[in-house]
Amino acid sequence: MKPIVIVQHEGDAGPGHFERYLLQQDLPYQTVHVHAGDPMPSSAAPYAGMCSLGGSMSANDDLPWIDDELALMRDADQLGVPIIGHCLGGQLLAKALGAPVRPNAMKEIGWSEVEVDNAELAREWIGNEPAFELFQWHGDTFDLPAGARRFLTSRLCTNQAFVVDREHHAHLGMQFHVEMTPQLVNAWVTDPRGAHEIDEAFQRQGGTGVQRAEQIVLNVDERTRRMSKLADRIYQRWLCGVRS
Repeated sequence: MKPIVIVQHEGDAGPGHFERYLLQQDLPYQTVHVHAGDPMPSSAAPYAGMCSLGGSMSANDDLPWIDDELALMRDADQLGVPIIGHCLGGQLLAKALGAPVRPNAMKEIGWSEVEVDNAELAREWIGNEPAFELFQWHGDTFDLPAGARRFLTSRLCTNQAFVVDREHHAHLGMQFHVEMTPQLVNAWVTDPRGAHEIDEAFQRQGGTGVQRAEQIVLNVDERTRRMSKLADRIYQRWLCGVRS
């Protein structure tokens, strides 16, 4: 089987549970460390699938690799290579497929409830539960690309997950961070930049949509364990379209 390419944008925004799941399934993968200067692949042809991770930057920032990643996503779409995007990765996927990315009315930072709004589609990807507690850390949001179907939403950010169906596979864009592990959560809230962003957003929004660090790490092992079970269902469904 060809490898799945993982695009990592920052050193502390690693693949987490997504990588763990690939290892459990004995699936090959290759990580492109954009933050360390790795060049973006020029074509998606060598890959079975593409995973785009999160990052503190915006999909609209003037960074040299963003246009290259958008081009890689469009090439993957043309070649029938499925894409899965986590947070920034979901925003980049939406943008690559023609939808705008813009600031959300409020930042979402911490654990929050995400609800099903397309039960039939959600059943295919995540089962029958109507709502989930998922991890968020974003200030931007995406509109839905042409032909996309949304199946998850939240009170503060309407578009939480969308699917774009192709003939033999589907692209999946997510606004939340289903890949998080306890190690990643703890690293983000203790990083000085992350701590500053939490404090600034908490004060600006009066606590709405933003949790303090001590709330975020509360019961983090159990919370990530529950979320990882959901992630397993999502990843299993996405991998149905990954070509050999």
